[in-house]
Amino acid sequence: MSTASHATNDATARRGKAPAGERVADWADGRLGIYSLAKANMRKIFPDHWSFMLGEVALYSFIIIILTGVYLTLFFHPSMNEVVYSGPYVPLQGIRMSEAFASTMNISFEVRGGLLIRQIHHWAAIVFIAAMLVHMMRVFFTGAFRKPREINWLFGFLLLVLGMFTGFTGYSLPDDLLSGTGVRFMEGAILSVPIVGTYLSMFLFGGEFPGHDFVARFYTIHILLLPGIMAGLLVAHLILVFYHKHTQFPGPGRTEKNVVGMPLLPVYMAKAGGFFFLVFGVIAGMAALASINPIWEYGPYRPDQVSTGAQPDWYMGFSEGLIRAMPGWEINFLGHTLQLGVFVPLMIFPLVLAAIAVYPFIESWVTGDKREHHILDRPRNHPVRTGVGAAWIAWYLVLLLGGGNDIVATHFHLSINAVTWFVRIGFFLLPLLTFVATKRICLGLQRRDKDKVLHGRETGVIKRLPHGEFIEVHEPLPQDTLYTLTQHEQPQPIEVGPEVDENGVRRKIGTMTKMRAKLSQGFYGEGSQIPKPTVEEHEEITSGHGHH
Repeated sequence: MSTASHATNDATARRGKAPAGERVADWADGRLGIYSLAKANMRKIFPDHWSFMLGEVALYSFIIIILTGVYLTLFFHPSMNEVVYSGPYVPLQGIRMSEAFASTMNISFEVRGGLLIRQIHHWAAIVFIAAMLVHMMRVFFTGAFRKPREINWLFGFLLLVLGMFTGFTGYSLPDDLLSGTGVRFMEGAILSVPIVGTYLSMFLFGGEFPGHDFVARFYTIHILLLPGIMAGLLVAHLILVFYHKHTQFPGPGRTEKNVVGMPLLPVYMAKAGGFFFLVFGVIAGMAALASINPIWEYGPYRPDQVSTGAQPDWYMGFSEGLIRAMPGWEINFLGHTLQLGVFVPLMIFPLVLAAIAVYPFIESWVTGDKREHHILDRPRNHPVRTGVGAAWIAWYLVLLLGGGNDIVATHFHLSINAVTWFVRIGFFLLPLLTFVATKRICLGLQRRDKDKVLHGRETGVIKRLPHGEFIEVHEPLPQDTLYTLTQHEQPQPIEVGPEVDENGVRRKIGTMTKMRAKLSQGFYGEGSQIPKPTVEEHEEITSGHGHH
C-alpha cells in the first residue's frame, strides 16, 4: 500500500475518532452518571436577592479558613515542650516558651507571608461566624425555617455552635498569655460542674492545669475533628438547599410551587465565582490593614499572669458576660461545694442555644401550621416572631457588654459595679422592652401598609376642593406593589372550644392544650396583627368615595 493510502486512512480514522476530552467525559458518564446529574441540576433556578448572599459569605469564609489553615499546619508545632526563643523579635529573645508559641512567632516573623496568612485565617474565622449568625437571623425573621426546612435549620445551628468552639480551640493554640487566660477561664467553668468537674478537667488537660497536653489535644480537635464534622454538615446543608429548592420573597408570579430567578449555570455560578474573590479580597484587605491577635505583645502564657483587659473573640463574649454578671453564690450540698456563680451560667448557655435550635418546632406546634412554605414572610407581618428575634439580639448584646465590663468601665470612666448591675438588670428587662417595642413597630408598619393599599401613595401635590378644603392627592399603587402588600395570610388563633359538650358534659382539656391555645392567641390573636384591607374596602375607597 502506498504512503498516500496510509495518510488517507489515518485522516479518516482521525475524523471518526472523538476528541480526548469527549471520550473522557463519556467514560465518566457511563460509570458515574455525571451528565444526567448535571442536566437535572445545572439549570436549577436561584432567586436573586442581596440577603441570600449572607450564606455565601459564610461558605466562602469557611473555604478561606480551610485553605489558610492547611498552609499554617506546615509550620506550626503543637507541642508544649519548652524552648528558649532566639528569633528576630528582640524583646522576647532569651525567654522560655512552648514550641507552639515559638513556632507561631516563627510563622509571624520568619515564614514568607506567614503573618498575612495568620491574620487572613483569624479574620476569616470571625467573618465566618458573623456571617452565619446574620444569615440565621435572616432565616429566622423571614420564616425560612418552616416546613420542610427544619432539619436544615438544625444543620445551620450546629454549624454556628461548632464554629464558635472551633474558633475557641484555634485561638488557644499559640499558647500566648491572652489565649491562656481564655483557657484558664474555660477550666474554671469545667471545675464548677458538681462532683465530676475535677475529673473532667484532669481528663482534658492530662493532669493539673495547664499540663503538657492541651495544645496537642486542641490541635487535633481544631484541624481534624470539628472541621470534619462541619464539612459534613455543610455538604448536607447545601444538598437540602438543592433538594427543597430555594425560598423567595413574595412578589407577582412567585408561588409556593415555582422559583423566579436565574439558572445555576452559567449566570449564578459566574456571579458566585466573582463574589468568592470579592470576599477573599475584602478579608485579605482586612488582614493586611488591621492587626489581630499580635501574640508578641502578650508574650508566652504563664499560669501566674493574666493579660490586662483580656477579652475573648466577640462570639464567645456573651458566655463570659453570663459569668461576670452572675453573683458569686456558693453553697455546700451533701459535703460538696457548689460554685453557683459559675455553674448556673454554664447551664444557661446551652439552654439558650437549645431554645434557638428547637424554635421551628415550637412555632409549628403553637400555630398548628404543618404546610410546606417556600415563600418568605415579611418580618412586619409576624410581630411576635420578629419581637422574639429582636429580644434575643438585645439579650446577646447586653451580655456581650457584660463580657467586657472592665473595658467599658475604664474607657468610659464608669464604675465597674455600675456596669455589672446594668447588665444584671438589663439581662431581664432589656429583652422584654425590646420585644414590646419591636412588636409595636411591626404593627405600625402593618397599619402603614394598609393605609397605602386603601389610599395609595402620597404624591406631595396639594389640591383645593370646591368648598375650600385642601387635600393631598394620592396616587394608586401599581398592581405588583398591591400584591406584595396583601398576599400574606393572617391565620386565626387555635381555640380550645367550649368547656362542655352538646350534652352538658364537661370536656377534659389537657394543660398542654390550654397552653398551646394561649400561646397561639399570643401569636395571632387580637393585638398581634392588623387586619388586611378587604376587597370591598379597597373598591369603596378607589371608586371615588373618599379617595383623592
